Amino acid sequence: MRTPALLAVDAGGSKVDAAIVRRDGDVLGAARIAGARHDGVGGPAHLGIVADAVEAAARTAGMPVDDGPVAELGLYCVAGADHPRDDRRIAGWLEERGLSRGHVVRNDTFAVLRAGTDRTWGIAVVCGHGTNCSGVAPDGRTYRLPALGPLSGDWGGGRDIGEAALFAAIRAEDGRGGPTALTELVAGHFGLPRVAAVVEAIHVGRIAEGRLEELVPLVFRAAAEDEVALGIVERQAEEIVTMGGAAIRRLRMTRLDADVVLGGGVFRARHRGFLPMIREGFAEIAPQANVRVLSSPPVAGAALMGLDRIGAPRGAATRVRDALTEPRLSADARVRRRAGRGG
Repeated sequence: MRTPALLAVDAGGSKVDAAIVRRDGDVLGAARIAGARHDGVGGPAHLGIVADAVEAAARTAGMPVDDGPVAELGLYCVAGADHPRDDRRIAGWLEERGLSRGHVVRNDTFAVLRAGTDRTWGIAVVCGHGTNCSGVAPDGRTYRLPALGPLSGDWGGGRDIGEAALFAAIRAEDGRGGPTALTELVAGHFGLPRVAAVVEAIHVGRIAEGRLEELVPLVFRAAAEDEVALGIVERQAEEIVTMGGAAIRRLRMTRLDADVVLGGGVFRARHRGFLPMIREGFAEIAPQANVRVLSSPPVAGAALMGLDRIGAPRGAATRVRDALTEPRLSADARVRRRAGRGG
């Protein structure tokens, strides 16, 4: 069997998707490993899950998995590729594993961008576990943030929203802050009588601190009537506009009709004013910008980036978009969880 042209990988914070694609856009195989908790840096543990996802995609394509590279070029969009030093480290690991003959490493925000637009340029803001932003100008210049949390000036995503909810709830309970519905909601979510008991349980390790992300839907629902919760939602909207706006200005796109792609689980939270706040904020910076929430899986963007790079024929992009859908990848993840595959 001739080696396929492209291996596309989206290694995000909670899942890893891989797809093997021919030059004409025909998807030979694809797979998802769900529950792939990110280690924060795109280290060996997370990259090992990438290798498992590639192996699974090769199996769905009917390809041997121990017979050399599965594709000529690998386009790897990896959470944790936040700095050129990270890119080089990840590329070195990939070269040792030999998953593809050639490899290109990008931050996973670039996959979100390309998946959300038919252009090769625009802005992406990701808000899931954490938050990040990247951009590509029409002339190819790029912008990306380090995405190292408070160390690099970041705020937002499920982790920070959850911490803000707990912060407001405990201060309301002990008298340091004003009243908020979050007090009852936070305690109730964890099945404890008081927020102080939640704090203690996290402190001693009975409740994992990462579970604070579970509070995001509660915050967004409470924001309809609770001013404290609304303040958290508004802060998140402002941060998204601040990040994306910085990219637009730095890439000199304020007068262009740039596509601004929003990706990540926070954008699925329900508050009817959240997206209008974001759209209004971007309209003040770039009146012609098109703000949209990503509906395609980011691995489709990784594949499209690869097809762009190899000069794929017309129609290839359409085939990839038609084949790499969320239902297809989600169905694969469910089957593989039942089969006991942990990555």
